[in-house]
Amino acid sequence: MGVLVGLVLGLGLFCVWWSFWEPPARSTRVAARRARTQDLLVQAGASGVTPGALYGASAAVASVVFLAVLATTRSPAIAVCFTVMAAAAPSALVRARARKRRRDLRDVWPEVVDHLASGVRAGLSLPEAVSQLGERGPAELREPFTRFAADYRATGRFSECLDLLKARLADPVADRIIEALRLTREVGGTDLGRLLRTLSTFLREDARTRGELEARQSWTVNGARLAAAGPWLVLAFLATRPETARAYDSAAGVAVLAGGAACSVVAYQIMIQIGRLPEEGRVLR
Repeated sequence: MGVLVGLVLGLGLFCVWWSFWEPPARSTRVAARRARTQDLLVQAGASGVTPGALYGASAAVASVVFLAVLATTRSPAIAVCFTVMAAAAPSALVRARARKRRRDLRDVWPEVVDHLASGVRAGLSLPEAVSQLGERGPAELREPFTRFAADYRATGRFSECLDLLKARLADPVADRIIEALRLTREVGGTDLGRLLRTLSTFLREDARTRGELEARQSWTVNGARLAAAGPWLVLAFLATRPETARAYDSAAGVAVLAGGAACSVVAYQIMIQIGRLPEEGRVLR
C-alpha cells in the first residue's frame, strides 16, 4: 500500500512540474527544423537549394536505390535497409560539406576582422569598411560582402543590410562579428578597434586549438565510419547470391537486419559524440 501511495504522489508531483512547461507548437518545431536545414545548406555553399528540394532529392535517391537493390537481390528486406541509408545520404553530404566549409572559413575570419580594423583605423565608416571586404577581403567571402555593398547602396539601412548579410553567411562567427558592428553603430564608442583586435586574437587561438584537437581525434571519427560501414558492405556482397538474399526475407532475417541497423546507428552516434568536437550554434541568429 505504501509503494502505491508513493507512486501516486510521485506521479502527481511530476504532473505539477510538467504543467509549468509549455510544449512548443508543432509549427514552431517545423519552422526551427527548416531554419537549421537552411543554415546547413548555406554553410555547405548551396544557398540556392531549399529544404524542400533537399527532402525531394532524398526521396528520389531512396526510390532509385530501392528499385535497383530490389532488382538485383530480389529481397525486399535488404532493399529497405539500403533505401534508408540512401535517403539519409543527401543530408549527410550536406552536413559533411558544411563542416568542411566551416573548418576552412575558421582560418579566414581573423583576416576579415583584420580588414575591418584596418578600415576603421583608416577613417572609413562602418558601412564602407564592411563593403570594401567585397573587393579586398578573402576570396571565399567576397560574394556575400559584395551583395551587402549593393544592398546598402540601394537602401542605406545599415541594420537591415547586416541582417541580410547574416542570413547569407549563416555562420556563428559571422553572427558575433555582425552583432559587434551593429552594437558599435547603435551605441557608439571609441573602442571598436580594440574590440576587433581582441576578437581577431580570440578567433586565431580558437582555430589553432580546434585544428590540433581535430587532427588528434580524426582517427576516432574515421574509425567509427569504417566500423559502421563495414558490415553493410559485407551484406551488399553477400546479397548478390540469391540463396543468401532469400534468407533475409524470413522473420529471423528481418530481425537480424533490424538489430544490426540499430546497433550500427547507436554505436556510430556514440563514437561520433566521443570523437568529434561540439559545433558552435547560432546563438545570435
